[in-house]
Amino acid sequence: MTDQHEGEDRDGELDPGARRHNRTLRPRSEAFREFMLTGWGQEDNDIRPLESSSYTPRRLRELGAAFPGRRIVIPAGTTKVRNDDCDYAFRPDSAFAYYTGLGEDFEPGAVLVLNPVDPDSEEAKTGATHTPELFVHPRSDQTTQDYYMSAAYGEYWVGARPGLKEMAVMTGIPTADVATLRDALSKDVGPGSVQLSVLAKTDTEVTDMVEQIREQNGFPDPDANAAADDALYEKTSEHRMLKDSYEVGELRRAIAATKDGFDRMLTALPGALGKPRGERILEGAFNANAREEGNDEGYGTIVAYGDHAATLHWMRNTGTIGDDGLLLIDAGVEVNSLYTADITRTFPASGHFTQFQRELYQVVLDAQQAGFEAAQPGRTYSDIHDACMRVLAEALHEWGILPVSVEEALSPEGQQHRRWHACGVAHHLGLDVHDCSQARFEHYQGAKLAPGMTFTIEPGLYFKENDLLVPPEFRGIGIRVEDDVLMTENGPEWLSIGIPKTIDGVEAWMAERAAAAQTR
Repeated sequence: MTDQHEGEDRDGELDPGARRHNRTLRPRSEAFREFMLTGWGQEDNDIRPLESSSYTPRRLRELGAAFPGRRIVIPAGTTKVRNDDCDYAFRPDSAFAYYTGLGEDFEPGAVLVLNPVDPDSEEAKTGATHTPELFVHPRSDQTTQDYYMSAAYGEYWVGARPGLKEMAVMTGIPTADVATLRDALSKDVGPGSVQLSVLAKTDTEVTDMVEQIREQNGFPDPDANAAADDALYEKTSEHRMLKDSYEVGELRRAIAATKDGFDRMLTALPGALGKPRGERILEGAFNANAREEGNDEGYGTIVAYGDHAATLHWMRNTGTIGDDGLLLIDAGVEVNSLYTADITRTFPASGHFTQFQRELYQVVLDAQQAGFEAAQPGRTYSDIHDACMRVLAEALHEWGILPVSVEEALSPEGQQHRRWHACGVAHHLGLDVHDCSQARFEHYQGAKLAPGMTFTIEPGLYFKENDLLVPPEFRGIGIRVEDDVLMTENGPEWLSIGIPKTIDGVEAWMAERAAAAQTR
């Protein structure tokens, strides 16, 4: 990878006060500068509105209405250092993506601002409370020295990126140079006038700027400022609870792409059996499939064989896959709009469940179905959880593992069954795999299920290899079945119904992919 540092010689002469960098130096001669500005042909630059831009006006109106008189600041975030001078691939903050409609890697350093309108203005008479403005870096194209000088934005380094004009077309939001952000945020700020709220954890440079403006304009109280920012975090989560038709469509795309990735893993499975780090072979197959289709992984892929499957978030994927145990895979594709699926399947590595494995697997599948049936408009996540837990507790009692009665275990004072399922069974899903996580309790766990909500149902049983309270045949087994659900006016819909999960369906799926592997 080529050098990305900025502080080299100027015009061939070393600044005596500067430390000389050890990597390749950019040329700085005047002749080179002039030469680099000439001889470039016309670009093919066909920029069109994003499909999401039809949905963002409503989202922006809802956010503005929640904060009358406040200037709202939502940064995209910045690149994060992986090591030394190498960065991780950029992914924008999910709230920024939601309100701008921008996905993929657009746009490090950008900031969305909602400016409050004058209550006596013509805009206010239409019901508007705010006007949006998107602050972005101008293009560092071949007409600028930054084209080759800026490793962060220069198109010689990072390729063509949209600038102000392009972003305005893509998003439908007016744009401005990010260099003018401080002046824009400072305008009319003061007691009795405009106040600021910022998503404070996304971009420390922007947050520091907001804090300085607050202090300089009569808002020095850090507790009051933090409370205002927390309220913004909560609202940006809560507004994403109910998905619009565009979002549901993107989730369907993500789920279909995830099915493709599972196909790829099952095709690779026969060749991974018995290999060192065979779990990682399957992880690589899934991630490669996502990238080849223009997508990415929505979270760290979990490939867990045997006792590893009893670890909820096993992401080391360093284990060998045997041919007689169970293999748990939890994976989801994030499509280029940044919506992600979240699917878990548990497979018999041999291709066929033993009778004992069938019994355990069917209990988990029955628990998931009970949770699905409990998920109805007007009910809560607790109803889903309780329905799943009853099925699991009854099975544990029937197997002689539960040391108390089913009812005692299910009581708040008991909960002994949770030793083998200590987590929840459902969470919201969308731009984040654990979507809307900053919402207030009464808007999430305590809220009524409503049409437009998308969530997972994912019960499991997890028996650690060293668990002396279960019979030996249970030890070293983890089973989870996870699917994605859309709540409709008529009840829940399995979004991931096309991904097999019944015992017969899983075995047939594995046989189909094993046959495909032999023809490759």
